[in-house]
Amino acid sequence: MNKDQAKGATKDAAGKVQEGAGKLAGSKKQQAKGLTKQVAGKSQKAFGDIKEASKDAMREQGRK
Repeated sequence: MNKDQAKGATKDAAGKVQEGAGKLAGSKKQQAKGLTKQVAGKSQKAFGDIKEASKDAMREQGRK
């Protein structure tokens, strides 16, 4: 797991918490902020996944 994967997963989780808190408080603004944070987290994690796959492919090429 690389830095982007970890940070992305953390942002996603924080966004879910913020969205839930917004629902409890009846705040559409907090819900929207939470959803935005989740999207940012998922995007960052996907970027990290791509970086990790690229590293794995490079390592695999080196073994051949």
